[in-house]
Amino acid sequence: MDWDKPAVGLSRRWRAVGVLGAAAALMAAACGSSTSAPSSSSGGSPSASAGATVPNLSVSSFDLNFSVMPQLKPLVAAGSGPVAAILPDTVSSTRYTEFDAPYLTKALQAAGYSSSQIIVENAQGSDATELSMAQTAITKGAKVLIMDPLDATVGSEIQSYAASHGVALISYDRATFAGTNTYYVSFNNVKVGQLIGQGFMQCVTAWKVPSPVNVYEVDGGENSDPNAIDFAKGYNQVIWGQEKTPLPDGTTNSQGYKLVHEQITLNWDVATAGTQTAAALTAHPQINAIVTANDEMNAEVVKDLQNKGVKPDTVPTTGQDATLTGAENILSGYQCGTVYKPIYLEAQDAVALATILRAGKTPPASLVNATTTDPSNSSITEPASLLSPTWVTAQNMNSTLIKDNFIPASSLCSAVGASVCSKYGISG
Repeated sequence: MDWDKPAVGLSRRWRAVGVLGAAAALMAAACGSSTSAPSSSSGGSPSASAGATVPNLSVSSFDLNFSVMPQLKPLVAAGSGPVAAILPDTVSSTRYTEFDAPYLTKALQAAGYSSSQIIVENAQGSDATELSMAQTAITKGAKVLIMDPLDATVGSEIQSYAASHGVALISYDRATFAGTNTYYVSFNNVKVGQLIGQGFMQCVTAWKVPSPVNVYEVDGGENSDPNAIDFAKGYNQVIWGQEKTPLPDGTTNSQGYKLVHEQITLNWDVATAGTQTAAALTAHPQINAIVTANDEMNAEVVKDLQNKGVKPDTVPTTGQDATLTGAENILSGYQCGTVYKPIYLEAQDAVALATILRAGKTPPASLVNATTTDPSNSSITEPASLLSPTWVTAQNMNSTLIKDNFIPASSLCSAVGASVCSKYGISG
């Protein structure tokens, strides 16, 4: 398998597994893996680099106040060149513009980077643009790239280009399993799927969905995003006892659930998710429970249900990303819950790792706390830093999304009504 070529047609079934630590990645490489643990890029002057020490950071060190980022200032001074963060699009999720870009910028600023050392851009859904942005950043002297690949092809292309120029790559939120000198920073994607599955099954019971429970699944873009595969594997493992995707129609479990169909929504296209679900509800009116991979697609699913006259607390649905619309649907009784991935943690994690690599240092095992493994070839591993997600329902929304200012309480309560917010302790 030639990982230096664009990953057209290659398996995208990449998975984050095991809290093995950075040492495990090094051991895997030493034992014959086709990828090795990334080597640190050279930083600034040797004396400056030698005098800078790596803070004892872990994946649990970061907080809403960005309080640990100033500890990285000596390492910033020891390194050289800008740090570039390149995001994929503005369509698959609103998070990239609303949260990732400002949080990455804030983390870089808090760590002591000057404005000329900060590059935060969005490829606007174009592979060519994302590759060009990466190449330009390297031309400007970037020693580390933080990149959220639009798809596997451009991820592989950027990795190959970065490696050929001695630049370390942090694949941010979406995995890029190619070559060497690559790290992965994300939330545990299989765990995200498991939380969706657990929340779904709890909701089926709480909402008293009558048996048989006929389930329709709306998966994300498994054709372009390896995370979508892991999400589906996670909830399929919980619901059906099978960590596979897609599962055949008619799959059953011991609780009396039956899978009507598992639909992959190519490229996470929101409109397509709505169109496909509307057709499924017409063709299979027995559907009374729906697993959806994220809030944006589920917003269209909920519209389909409402168009069918479905009442609140009747047909369970799910999501992730903790969007305002998702929160509205949860409080309105059309969505069981959402997976909250505090992006301010992920942004700080990526910036901390980038800063350590930029200074020519080795990241602590408490920060690089896992490995990613290609399930088609278990000898291929890469170091990873994986954060823990949270399942949010109406009951804990105030202590999570509202407390973190992730969604504005005023907008939420304006949409669902003050009385609904008051019921769940939310003050808007």
